[in-house]
Amino acid sequence: MPEANPIAATDEQIEAVAFNAEGLVPAIIQEMGTGQVLMLAWMNETSLRRTLETGRTWFWSRSKQEYWCKGETSGDRQYVLEASFDCDMDALLFVVEQVGNGACHTGERSCFFRAFGGAAKPGRV
Repeated sequence: MPEANPIAATDEQIEAVAFNAEGLVPAIIQEMGTGQVLMLAWMNETSLRRTLETGRTWFWSRSKQEYWCKGETSGDRQYVLEASFDCDMDALLFVVEQVGNGACHTGERSCFFRAFGGAAKPGRV
């Protein structure tokens, strides 16, 4: 089982993140090793700080209006290995070690398993 390790960040870096009008920023979760994008979820400042402090992914549920730590219910946990933000500081990227079946609540490894047209599912042959 991997260990959760904090990710160093300064208050200035967190304050530089461009949260939207609802106080949220999209967080892209990518799997280390495969490079596969597993999911996109939303973070506010508190869930971002929790993620960096704990080394586990924390999100803000827009529908339930509550915080959730990925895998606490399913066991499909994410351990953060790298954290960065884009050039406009309005999107986050977390490279994780995914434990368990995957990131999607449907049971798929990635939430991006649906493809337009007749193409194969991303990441699959």
